Amino acid sequence: MRITLLEDDSFIAQEIKIYFEMKNHQVEVFENGKELLDNPNINTVDIFILDINTPIKNGIETLKELRKLNIQTPAVFLTSMSDIDYIKLGFDAGCSDYIRKPFHFEELEIRINKVLFSENAKKIQIGPQHFFDLSRKELIDDEKIVELSENEKNLLFFLIKNINHVLNSNVIIDYIWQDKIISDNTLRTLIKKLRSKSSYDFIKNIRGSGYKIEKYDKH
Repeated sequence: MRITLLEDDSFIAQEIKIYFEMKNHQVEVFENGKELLDNPNINTVDIFILDINTPIKNGIETLKELRKLNIQTPAVFLTSMSDIDYIKLGFDAGCSDYIRKPFHFEELEIRINKVLFSENAKKIQIGPQHFFDLSRKELIDDEKIVELSENEKNLLFFLIKNINHVLNSNVIIDYIWQDKIISDNTLRTLIKKLRSKSSYDFIKNIRGSGYKIEKYDKH
C-alpha cells in the first residue's frame, strides 16, 4: 500500500511512517498541501492521510484541489480539529473517514483498511463481457477468471483506479516495480502479454502520452 501523509508535526509524521513501513507499506510525508499537490507521483497513491491544520494549504483545501483534479483516491482526515463544523467540512470536501487525535495506530490501520475495502469492493466493466474485481484484483472474461501474474494484476488495478485518465509510462513503472530500474520495453512486454489473455483489448495506447482504460459504454 502506498500512503501519502500530510502532517506538519515531524514527530507524529515519523511515528506513522515507521509504523506502516514496518508492515511493508510505503509512506511519503509532506508538511504542507502545496508540496503534496506538486508531487509528480500523486496518481500512484492508494490512500491519503491528511491533517487539517497545516501551513500554506491546509488539509481541507488540499483535498478539494485533489477532487478538482479528479483524483478520487480515498482520503482520511487525522486531526485534532474535532468540532462538528470541521467534520462536516471534511466530508463535504470528499473524505472517506475522519479520525480525531490523539489516536491509536491500530485504530488508524483498521479504519484505513475498512476504507480501502469499501472503495475497492466493486466490479468495473471494461469490455462487453469483461469486468475487473478491484477487491480481488481479478479479471473476469465471459464469467471466467483469467489467470494473471502479480504484475499484470497490479497494472490493471492501477489503470482502473485511474479509469478514463491517461497515465504515462514512468508513473506506471514506478507503481508496479517501485524502486527497480525498468525500461519502457519491459512495460510494453507486460501489456502485450496481458492483451493476449483477453478477448477484448481494453488497454488504450495514447501515442506520446501513455496508457489508459476507459469505462465500457454499453451503448
